[in-house]
Parts: sequence; C-alpha cells; structure tokens
Amino acid sequence: MKEAVFRFCTSIDTITLTRPVKDGDILVSNGETFALGFFSTANFSNRYVGIWYNKVPEQTVVWVANRDSPITNSSGILSVDETGNLVLQDQQGQSFVFWTTNVSGAVNDVSSSQLLDSGNLVLFQGQNREVYSWKSFDYPSNTFLPGMKFGLDKKTGLNRVITSWKSSGDPGVGDYSYKMEFVGSTQLFLYKGMKKIWRTGSWTGDRWSGVPDMNTNYLYNITYIDNNDEVVIVNIISNSSIFSRFVLNNFGTIESTTWHEADRKWVAFWSAPADRCDGYNHCGPFGLCGNPNRIGAFECDCLPGYEPQSHQDWYLKGWFQSV
Repeated sequence: MKEAVFRFCTSIDTITLTRPVKDGDILVSNGETFALGFFSTANFSNRYVGIWYNKVPEQTVVWVANRDSPITNSSGILSVDETGNLVLQDQQGQSFVFWTTNVSGAVNDVSSSQLLDSGNLVLFQGQNREVYSWKSFDYPSNTFLPGMKFGLDKKTGLNRVITSWKSSGDPGVGDYSYKMEFVGSTQLFLYKGMKKIWRTGSWTGDRWSGVPDMNTNYLYNITYIDNNDEVVIVNIISNSSIFSRFVLNNFGTIESTTWHEADRKWVAFWSAPADRCDGYNHCGPFGLCGNPNRIGAFECDCLPGYEPQSHQDWYLKGWFQSV
C-alpha cells in the first residue's frame, strides 16, 4: 500500500531465538528485493509487522502479520520462541500476543525464520532448513506475488484466499475476498462479503475462459496444477527484473500492476471487474449484457427465445427476473 511510515535501524534476513526484530529493525532478503519490519500507514500511529518492496521508493506493503491486532506503540517485538513459532508481542512485558504462526512442533532452540527474495517469510523448526513448518505465502493478505501458489492444498485442506484491506489506512481484513472454488469447473471468484461479484470462468488449458486478455504475450507464465496433492495456479513472471503483483484493493477491484522506474509509479495493465457487464450474473441467468454506457437503452437484454417474467421489474432494472 502507499504512504506507509517505516523506521530503519539494523539489517539482516533471519530471525532466531536470540535475534528478534524490534520496532525500528528491518530484515532485508538476500537479493535485497523485499524487506520486513514494523510500519504505520499514513496519518495513523498503529504499528504493524509487514513485508514491502525494498527497492521501490513508493513504500508498497505486500503482506501484514497482525492485520486485525495493531500495536498502539513502538514496543512490539517479533521473535522465534522456544516452541519454534514466530510470535509478535509487546516487549514491555511480553504478556499479550498480537500474532503467532501457531504451528505444532518439537520444542527446540535452533528454529529460525528467514525472509526470502520472493517475498516469502518462512519458518524452519530445528536444523532442517529444507522443510518449512510455516510460510507467509500460505496466508496472503491482499497481494498475490509471482511464485506464490494460489488455491487448495488437498493434504491439509488449506485454501489460500486473498482479502482486501479495510481501507488505505487500515490493513485489517476488509469486505472483499478472492478465492478458488471447486463446485463444477474450478474457477476463481471475487466476493463482497458472501455475494459473488466476479469470476474468471473455467481453465481452458492455457488461460481462464473469462479473461480473454490472457494470451501468449501475457506478462506472466501461468501454471495450473491439479493432482493428488493440490489444485493451484502459480504465476511466474517472465522477466525477474520486473516488479509486478496482483492486488485486491479495498474498492473491490483486482489489479495487476508493474513498477515503472522511469515514471516512479505503479501502473495497472489489467483489472477486473472492468465494468458492470463484468459483474457476476449481472443480467440474470438468461440475460445478455451489452454496453453498460449506452444512453437511452437498457444494458441488459434477454437471450433469444426468452422474455422477462415481470415486465414491470424489468423496466425497473430488475434483470434477474428474466426466464
């Protein structure tokens, strides 16, 4: 997000039992692409632990730990405890836990957490650094990053969901969510609360049927995986020097943006829903949406062979009454 307030002191990429992150410290990934630390949004004093782009001058938060549990002062400390978990506490007594990874594991004093150059914060329990006991990519905030799996882990039942911020100044879980669903053909759905407002359509083998902008010249190489372990999509950016992300903003729009260094700003090259005709079931089950900007004409028509159940409702734009 924009206009966040950060404080910088020390720099390293790993958290251990004896090396916590205090408010003012910063972790920087090995390739210096991402950073982790405490931040406040513009005009607010609450403190959050987040991950942001290290080399982008417009501070852009891509993940937040304590979204709905802000710290009201600068006494926060993020550490790995004796149970091998990441824990965010108040260092003025450490009596209240604002956030924790809460994974089970053997009690040990050699666990650590590392910020990878993909933007993934991972947790190792014990000395085996090839197996992650927890990773932030499994618990996204409002951003889908390249390399992140989006969808269902069949073994654990974890379905990764992106949720909007409440507002530009409040990273708490907002009204909108974006998730994969499996009733019928696998699709991605955008929700406002419990209401479906947009969908991608089914996977055709190289793209989502409802996203015609996806083609061979698309910025991402998209892999769809459906096997005994998982059903997920993974976006791999074709040029690793490009900073790009999918964001579900607090207005209910999914945007794919890239950082343009020459203009020093994020530029959107795709977004959805594009207009009212993009809305899920906007014209009813047998309706056809035309140009929503037409003057003097309805944007919805019945498909050939159908007519409105209620002409009165239809002329009052009750298009769900078509049959």
